[in-house]
Amino acid sequence: MKRAPFAALLLGAVTVFGFAPFGLFPLPVVTLALLFLLWRRTESPRQSALLGFSWGLGFFLAGVSWVYVSMHDIGGMAAVLAALATFLFSAYLALYPALAGYLFGRFRSGTPWRDALLAAGAWTLSEWLRGWVFTGFPWLGIGYSQTPPSPLAGFAPVLGVYGVCLLTALIGALLAAGWRNARILGAVAVIVVAGLSLRFVAWTEPEGPPITVALLQGDIPQSLKWDPENLSLSVQTYLKLAREHPAQVTVLPETAIPLLFDRIPREVLQALTVHGDVILGTAIRKRGDRYTNGAVALTPDRAVQAYSKVHLVPFGEFVPPGFGWFFGLVNIPMADFTAGAPDQKPLIVDGQKMMPDICYEDLFGEEIRRGLPEATMLVNLTNTAWFGHSLAQPQHLQISRMRALETGRPMLRATNTGMTAAVAPDGSVTAVLPPFTADALTVEVRGYRGLTPFARVGNMLAILLALAACLPAWRSRRTG
Repeated sequence: MKRAPFAALLLGAVTVFGFAPFGLFPLPVVTLALLFLLWRRTESPRQSALLGFSWGLGFFLAGVSWVYVSMHDIGGMAAVLAALATFLFSAYLALYPALAGYLFGRFRSGTPWRDALLAAGAWTLSEWLRGWVFTGFPWLGIGYSQTPPSPLAGFAPVLGVYGVCLLTALIGALLAAGWRNARILGAVAVIVVAGLSLRFVAWTEPEGPPITVALLQGDIPQSLKWDPENLSLSVQTYLKLAREHPAQVTVLPETAIPLLFDRIPREVLQALTVHGDVILGTAIRKRGDRYTNGAVALTPDRAVQAYSKVHLVPFGEFVPPGFGWFFGLVNIPMADFTAGAPDQKPLIVDGQKMMPDICYEDLFGEEIRRGLPEATMLVNLTNTAWFGHSLAQPQHLQISRMRALETGRPMLRATNTGMTAAVAPDGSVTAVLPPFTADALTVEVRGYRGLTPFARVGNMLAILLALAACLPAWRSRRTG
């Protein structure tokens, strides 16, 4: 077992190839199966936790390496400090698979099927905790690797991303328990066939006529975006894109024009709405000197609706208590936003009810479903210039695909540098712009109505199933 931690570290790093942009969706099943096999050979909960930590460290160092890009390349933090911060952040995230390993080592029964259920349940519960502790960071949850064409994508509208995580981990655990066992292979086949069958279920249905939407991608470098001398670059870029790509609805990304909304010249707003309604990512002034990261819907008759971001990014959009010193090390403009109310309504544009989410808000499916059943479409506005040429862009698009699956709604993405895309309710990408290009993606899209099972109950069902999966091993230990 001396080399097991290093093997687990490599398995975690390799798992990143199961996610976008690589898309080798069977790979996480294999790497989890090998990790669970290592767990079965440990002699104590502490050893299992160490292997879980090693797996997680390799996984997050490889998968969220864009944190270094954001802090050093874009934010200006010293390279040594940015590398240390990235390592510490990855080490913190690795504590969650370590927790799963500890629970497995503590409660395993020695019976293959009970222990397979325990491994899958503990893994899912640890990912769920990662999704809300300290405001949550569910990025690279295992379930996200199973977007189409994975057969497990069929479970997303029913169980959500954590349910897909549970089934992914369960298949891996079953294979680790006995991949030559006919009953185990039969159970895996049942899960796969059920997922494929669910892909043919239409949980929601189209509503209203299709509309044309232009999703603008300005490709404004972060180094220039907040420089007052380069304000005209943002304004002229988006005015030009809107003029050259007329549509019924035009969507600009997060903080597309780097001014408070009430300071944007009226003639700019009028020019944007010449052809139809507009959704504009912008900072919105509140009482006093407070402001929110928001989206404003404008119509040619000057009607205004607004949405304010609810789930803010620690260190990027607000200062956690006791961490004011951090902003002396990195340059992050407008890093003290105020959160919006959680019960906001969709923005009504051209007869459709679009529910905005800004930047990484679309990581939180439980929060996205708050806009349902009213919302007929979802729209994500983000500024991905913060992450440079990294894995963050394709990974974020994959997250949006999961939200479309869970809600049975189209997801439209307007980004600054990529990936600007249109996602169908079945999670397929119908159109996407090349990253790091200034262009517009014009698509025809219809709204949808109805509720998926996930939209009705959220994560509750998946978490109850994960708890239930842990019970047989726990009861066996108590009675044994």
